[in-house]
Amino acid sequence: MIEIIDLHKSINSKKVLKGVNLKVEEGETMVVIGPSGVGKTVLLKHLLGLMKPDKGEIYIKGVEITHLKNEEIRKFVKIGMVFQEGALFDSLTVGENISFGLEKHTDLSPEEIKEIVASCLEKVGLPGIENLLPHELSGGMKKRVSLARAIAYNPEIILYDEPSTGIDPIRADAINELIIKMKNELKVTSVIITHDIRSAFKVGDRVAMLYDGKIIEVGTPEEIKNSSNPVVQQFITGEAKGPIRSW
Repeated sequence: MIEIIDLHKSINSKKVLKGVNLKVEEGETMVVIGPSGVGKTVLLKHLLGLMKPDKGEIYIKGVEITHLKNEEIRKFVKIGMVFQEGALFDSLTVGENISFGLEKHTDLSPEEIKEIVASCLEKVGLPGIENLLPHELSGGMKKRVSLARAIAYNPEIILYDEPSTGIDPIRADAINELIIKMKNELKVTSVIITHDIRSAFKVGDRVAMLYDGKIIEVGTPEEIKNSSNPVVQQFITGEAKGPIRSW
């Protein structure tokens, strides 16, 4: 479904991505872990077409996308995005937030859109809150609404940017359960950016570690747990002393 080949990107003369290579299979949940500031979100923005690489290629469904604009990518693949802080429009209700993309990019009738909004809120465990405003929601509820908005477009791929950041462990685990539910019910391909190891091991079919601009290891959660790479081991154990330089 996704193949990233030798991706390079510099920002303000700083080399952020230094030759990233990664394959994500159809229907797979790939979790990309790594310290803060190593370029995980930058990588995600390349998959959306919001950033262009200095060098390298990205294939989605066999189409090379680095020369395409975001709206051109949408013509052949539906991608949903769950942003770190939810990224809801403060002046719009929950229902209006979820329906925003449907109204802009589809020919669905208002009645059809209303049914989709209600269905998506039901899927994320928040039925009947269409008329609430974002400031009336808890952090965990905002994450769920963001996920409802992402799935409303019936995506083939869902991208998650730090989905468990900023909420307590119980609500974070509820988000993990929702991610697993979306995979099983919608059969989507998912790429999740996180530094939450517990979440990564629970939801990921495979886990890739981004460090010093490159993917240094890819494997199942069990393979990553048993990695002999000292950088990987330091990150998953959370020890302050060790080989990681970019902290």
